[in-house]
Amino acid sequence: MESYPYIVNRLTSSFELTAKIRKTKMSERQMHRSIFFPIPLLCSVTLCINCPFVPRAEAETCGGEGVAVQVLGSGGPELQDKRASSSYLVWQDGQARVLVDAGGGSALRFGESGAKMSQLEVILFTHFHVDHSTDFPALIFSSWFEGRDRPLPVYGPAGDSDFPSTIDFVHAFFNSRNGIYRYLSVLLISQEAGGYELQPHNVIGDTPSSAIFRGGNITTYAARVIHGSVPALGWRVEIGGKAIVFSGDTNGEGADLVHLAKDADLFIAHNAVPEGATGFERRLHMPPSVIGQIAQEAHVKRLVLSHRMLRTLGKEEQSQSEIRKRFSGPIAFANDLDCFPVR
Repeated sequence: MESYPYIVNRLTSSFELTAKIRKTKMSERQMHRSIFFPIPLLCSVTLCINCPFVPRAEAETCGGEGVAVQVLGSGGPELQDKRASSSYLVWQDGQARVLVDAGGGSALRFGESGAKMSQLEVILFTHFHVDHSTDFPALIFSSWFEGRDRPLPVYGPAGDSDFPSTIDFVHAFFNSRNGIYRYLSVLLISQEAGGYELQPHNVIGDTPSSAIFRGGNITTYAARVIHGSVPALGWRVEIGGKAIVFSGDTNGEGADLVHLAKDADLFIAHNAVPEGATGFERRLHMPPSVIGQIAQEAHVKRLVLSHRMLRTLGKEEQSQSEIRKRFSGPIAFANDLDCFPVR
């Protein structure tokens, strides 16, 4: 068996060769042969021995005409529910245009959806809890292999003493001095070596009526929402004449989320706690009755419940009953890779 230093050296050489391939724009077939042939076959085989077969989730078609939202991750931080953590894609006419959050497992779901990072116009973060952000570097690195050649804006909260700002979050991964993945800084912070520029922006969210991003017939708005002491945002995406609102994690206090969701065609709210929740859980999340109240006051046309944690799974009937006391429109409970056309 090859020694560990030998394998590392070969993998390093392969990465250096990848950069050269990118510069010279070799064909896909040549690239695959050049990158993967030098890696010791035994190393690859060993990783797969005795691996259990895990069936791949089947993605609904979400790339047709018009606007649609695909739920990449419908779960929370728990692994036992076998759901990816919070993440959403906004599609238009077969193109993935907007990514909202990137929780654990969402990178795999992104690939299963058929989306391409090269298609995205913007990435939006509601906050930087692990279950909303941990797959961000995996998604960004995958974009380099797709040949993205234009800047990618990233918007999210401004941060505080306990949480990074969006600018600090992005730089903590990729800055050239002390970033976690600083070896990628040349590829993903600048346009050298065939990369592109990440453009992080901090958002306060105190003026929900002011546009945050405009580009590619997309306009986004943000509102500050209450998620305990965590800097957090709700997002509104207007695209193709449709309005989609993402509550993010919030306890529902204040009027800004209602204002943000006003007359939305689709409202995606997080069903992380059951009715009757108290204490810390309630300070972070809104129960079904509050979701229903916000949906009613905002006159949204359709409600989708996501971020479904173990404490709410199996309580769908109760949750829907509480919402129905206040909101009479269509309600759906999201699962990974579900697609919701926005009509």
